[in-house]
This record gives sequence, structure tokens and C-alpha cells, in this order.
Amino acid sequence: MKIKNVFFVPGKSAFFFDDQKAVRKGARLDGFIYEGRPVTRGFTTIRQAGECISIVLEIENGQLAVGDCAAVQYSGVGGRDPLFLADHYLPFMERELKPRLTGMEIEQFRTMADRFENLTFDGQKMHTAIRYGLSQALLDARALAEKKLKAEIICEEYKLPVIPERVKIFAQSGDERYLNADKMILKEVDALPHALINNVDDKLGQNGEKLRDYLRWLVKRIKKLRRSANYQPDIHIDVYGTIGLIFDSNLDKVADYLFSLEREVEDFNLYIEGPVDMEEKYQQIEAMAAITRKLRALGSRVKIVADEHCNTLEDIKEFTDARACHMIQIKTPDLGGIQNVAESNLYCRQYGVEAYQGGTCNETDISTLTCVHVAVATRPDRILAKPGMGFDEGFMIVNNEMERIIQVLKMKYGEKK
Repeated sequence: MKIKNVFFVPGKSAFFFDDQKAVRKGARLDGFIYEGRPVTRGFTTIRQAGECISIVLEIENGQLAVGDCAAVQYSGVGGRDPLFLADHYLPFMERELKPRLTGMEIEQFRTMADRFENLTFDGQKMHTAIRYGLSQALLDARALAEKKLKAEIICEEYKLPVIPERVKIFAQSGDERYLNADKMILKEVDALPHALINNVDDKLGQNGEKLRDYLRWLVKRIKKLRRSANYQPDIHIDVYGTIGLIFDSNLDKVADYLFSLEREVEDFNLYIEGPVDMEEKYQQIEAMAAITRKLRALGSRVKIVADEHCNTLEDIKEFTDARACHMIQIKTPDLGGIQNVAESNLYCRQYGVEAYQGGTCNETDISTLTCVHVAVATRPDRILAKPGMGFDEGFMIVNNEMERIIQVLKMKYGEKK
């Protein structure tokens, strides 16, 4: 079966692009926008509307396969590709991709995805967002051609057992870290709340006191609102390197502070994402590994999560091999093709590092639905509820698609295979 026709459709993603460097330098919110000038190349304002491009493949049987090209909120920093703006990339896609896709035979997903993943122009691979969206569409095309779920295709091609069981869902609050935490507790999310601690003065505190106070509040809130003492979510906070800022990148002090947070969360598991940002990959690996070792020496239960400078499948392997963290965020749009997400989940599992199949608030419903299929097939430790910053909508999309997949797989394969 072949691809008959190809369409590229510009659209809006579920959030915004933010200039992370400007935010970390203290840019102030004015309503929903940030005041001041952008710092990162490509930004015209510190916050600007997120964009996407849908790739629609019409296959010979009349069905339509779809994938969405999308990029992360904090584009252009941490080793990531620049802003993904539709007007800039549409001409390239029409010129270079459409002729290659039109009339193409639908083969195994991995064969097709790797072909485009490795395609180069002037020595450069295509933008990660293009590879991300195209691989989604190719997986959808293969699933439609084979009359199977996308999760089944992943299981078949990676020789994985079909396990019709839930993957834990992790939710992030955006700046509504109090109101949205209540919602997460009421809906019994497995891991929460992210909390968006991306500014020292307003959110972390010059001595880390504001995060400490927030953790105390969160634990009390969970205990007050939960319907059963059996509800024991993991607490996962993203600090965007701000802990390193208040301790001038003194890694011993960073580790000591993280260790001190244990008493605030009592018997809950605590994960801290991105405690430092050293602004270069190998310095980041070295620093994160040092913090991990120090926490182990202290006998700490706190776990750290890698994010910045851990963008590609190769990066994920390097962080894993260096034992530079306890968990890695596999930030799906940063990896390019969705096959790299699958392989990252499997690599982390194989070598004993927890896999958090994440992503960004700035994705779309289409990219999220595909990610759920990859997660059910490859079994990461948790998957992010996305897209958007409102919690409810992203959680609904991920939770409900996961439940639909599980029921179909149970019908086909029984409870577990």
C-alpha cells in the first residue's frame, strides 16, 4: 500500500514558546506576557504563541494518517533546536518532503522513520519538530495499513510483549501550583505536581525556603483531600536549575539542600528535576553524577531527574551510562522521530535508570495520542499528562486514550501476554 497524497497544515499548539534564558534572568510577568527583551535567538518577544504543522498522509485505501510537528516550550536553549515557526518551515517541507513521501510504499514503521531521521540537508538533519511529526504520521500510516493499533505496531517491531496495563501518569501544574495540585489529588494522579519552579525570587527563594514551604503545604494537602490513605503519589518538582543558582553551583551544597527536603515530604517519594543547569552537556553530566553520588553517600531517598542537555537518544544513553541521575525525562519532541522515544524508554529500562516519557505543554492532541501508544508498548515508569498548562485537558487526553488502548488489547490478547 502506498501514500497517495500529502498535506501540510499549519496550526496552533497547546501553549506558548518562552525564552527560558530571559525568564531565568528575572523577566517579570505582566498579566500573561513577560516584560522585557528576549535573550534567545529567534524570539521576538519573551513569550510568543506556540505553533505546529500537521502532516496528513492520504493512503491508497482512502484513510488519512496524521502526525503533528511540535516543539518544546523552552526552544532554542539547553542544546535544543531553534523556534519552530510554521511560515519558516512550510516551504522546506513542501519542497523536500512532499516529493519524497508521495507515492512511497508503506513499509515497516522503523524502516520508514529511520530513513527520514537520517536524511540530511547541507549536513544537517531536519528540525526535531519535523522528524517528530513525520514519524507520528508514518506510524499511523503503518497501523492503518495493517489494521492494528499503533501500540501493537511498536510491540511487533521491537519484539515486545503486549501488556495491557496502565503506565503511571505524571501531571504538571504550570504556575497554578496550588489550585491544580488540588485537582490532581482529587483525580488521584500517580505523580505530581511539577510546580514550575523557574524563578529564584518568586518561587524557590534565595535560600530555597519557598520550595520548602510549598512541599510542606503539598503534603498536608494530599493528606487532607485524598479519599484513601492508599493514595500515595510521587512528588515530582521541576526547578529548572534554580537550586544551582542559589548555591553558585556548589554541588555539595545542592545535594545537602536536596537531602534536607526529605523531612518536608515525610513518607512520600520526592523527585527533583533539573537541580542545576551547567549550560553544557558534559559539564551537566558530571555535575548531575556528582549530586547523585553525594545523595547516595548521605543515604538520601531523594531522586534527581535529568532534563536539560539530555535531548537526543545519544544524550540519554550518555546520561544513563554515567549514572548521572535516578530518572531521565525523555522529552519527546526533542528526540526527533518517535522511534527514538521508544528506544530511549527501552534503554533506560535495560540499564536501571527510571524512564519518564515526558514532553511539553506546547504539544498537540495528535502528538500526545501517539505518545500514549508508545508508552503502553514500551512501559516507561511514567508518562506526562499533556498538552497544555491547565492539567485537566491533558490528563483527560492521556488517561482516556490509555484506557481505550488497554481495553482493545485485552480484547485481542487477554489480560496479559
